[in-house]
Amino acid sequence: MDIYDVLRQRAAELADRAGLFVLPVEVRSRVLTPQEAIGNPGRLDFPLQSGKERLVEAQFQGARGQAFTDQPGHFTGTLEEVFGLSLSDNYTRAVFVATLNSLLRHLGKITGTVHCRDEGPRRCAVELVNYLKARFGTPRVGFVGLQPALVEACAGHFPVRVLDLDPENIDQERAGVMIEDGRGDTGAMRRWADVLLVTGSTLANGTITEWLDAPCPAIFYGTTIAGAATLLGLPRFCPCST
Repeated sequence: MDIYDVLRQRAAELADRAGLFVLPVEVRSRVLTPQEAIGNPGRLDFPLQSGKERLVEAQFQGARGQAFTDQPGHFTGTLEEVFGLSLSDNYTRAVFVATLNSLLRHLGKITGTVHCRDEGPRRCAVELVNYLKARFGTPRVGFVGLQPALVEACAGHFPVRVLDLDPENIDQERAGVMIEDGRGDTGAMRRWADVLLVTGSTLANGTITEWLDAPCPAIFYGTTIAGAATLLGLPRFCPCST
């Protein structure tokens, strides 16, 4: 089955058991400003700050869920309408994913659906290094998606390679690491890495399936993947989210 069909089906079953489809429930999603989303992290190279990506936030029964996307937009409708979206583009997938996260947060199935702010990204980077050392020793770390603070922290301790989809990042050096084109053949990265760190944004941009059958452990990070990680049993790293 298509991964989005699986998520839609499993989330719909949870919502139905909770009686949410028979209630006049309204989902509202909006695009957060960089200040709302990440605050002041002490650096200016996050995609959120450059406008390359935005954070869409859905609110469902007071619970908040978020998703990163390069096609942000507002949405107002019922839970049933969200589950009926085509999910054929990054905008509708972001609305669905953010709503999925807020729904599961409302149901008490997940936490950590709101992005960390201010000092949070720096603390997350420090914790990631410790997490990788404790679990894998000194692995070759492959990043799927450039997250500057995480890449910089890991590059000081492990061999690192990075794939990214943004043409402005490709063939540019970050923290001594040359950013590779994630739109081409990814087989070399899959064969090289001992562990993959895959941005949850892959769920919203439709590229996640390529990393679900990786030959090495794949750890998904961020708030976007919160709900899907629980429903699909995927390992997730996001220690500073709320």
